[in-house]
Parts: sequence; structure tokens; C-alpha cells
Amino acid sequence: MKHGRPGSRKKNTSKFISLILRHKPEAIGIALDEHGWANVQELIDGVNRTGAHWLDMETLEDIVRTDEKQRYSFNEDHTLIRANQGHSIQVDVELEEKTPPDVLWHGTGEKYVKSIDEQGLLPKGRLYVHLSSDTETARKVGSRHGRPVIYRIDCKRMSEDGCKFYLSANGVWLTVAVPVQYLEKLVGND
Repeated sequence: MKHGRPGSRKKNTSKFISLILRHKPEAIGIALDEHGWANVQELIDGVNRTGAHWLDMETLEDIVRTDEKQRYSFNEDHTLIRANQGHSIQVDVELEEKTPPDVLWHGTGEKYVKSIDEQGLLPKGRLYVHLSSDTETARKVGSRHGRPVIYRIDCKRMSEDGCKFYLSANGVWLTVAVPVQYLEKLVGND
């Protein structure tokens, strides 16, 4: 079933692949290994069985290559694919612990501020909290959830206090949680 413009079809297929590789592989009858890898041919066949999306190797390679957030990675011979981060299911995407910059940023929607101010940043349905290297990216992420609010994270102090940070293959900083004492809410156009 092919509806809509080719660009919007590709975008919708990419979103569906993201859902499968990060949250629900069973929805198309595939399994991920312990590192989040899926067999490419099984992914293509499973996506096509849904009837809602159409996928071939060329389209999948195009989606991986052109995804602005670099959500996906292939193994060396393109027989396996995985999402780089954002999983809600337990997988080990083989993240290497890294020393973070002194400051990172987190963008969210205004509706989450009260909870964050009380509990800090929690991964909720994901395995890690996602942090941005710059305020522009954080603002863009936050605007997906309504009026954006940006938090400054004191990563230097967190790291000194023993908190671990990881850098995903697509440049997103990850940590298990950010307690309130390391957060500073930015107001206005800071």
C-alpha cells in the first residue's frame, strides 16, 4: 500500500523502522540480539508483510544514509542493522564510557518542568536520558513536546561525583539519570 508523496513515504517508513528497532521488534515478527542488531532481510520482509510500508535494500540504505539524526547503523557487510540509541527494550548497544564536556543540555516541553524540577531527568520509557551538546539542538528537541524549556547539566560535577556518560554512534550523550542538584533551568532566551 503506497500512499502520499515519496518523501513522506520514506519518512513514515523510517519512523516505523525506528519503532521496530527501538521498541517493538515483535510487531513484525523479528528479534534483536543482545546488542540490538536485527537481520536486515528479516527486517525488510517483516516491514513488507505489514502491507502499510514497502521496503527494499536500496530504500533501507537510503534511509540509513540520509537520516538527519543518524538513528541507525549497519554492520560492516550490511547484513545487520540497529538503532544507535533510544531503546525502551533492554539491549547493550556497546556504548563506550566517555568523559563528557563540562556542560551538556536537555530540551523538554513546558509540561514536564514540574516533574523534572522535583525528580531530575529520568529515562522514563528509555534506557538512558538523552543530552545535547548545544542549546540549539536541545531547543529543537524540546519544541517537539510543546513550548521548549532548556536545562543546563553540570556534567563536570556529575562526572567527578561518579556518574557515567556514554556517547552514542550518532553523537547523542547518554546517562542513566540526572539528579536535580546538577540541573539549571534556563529562562527566556539564555
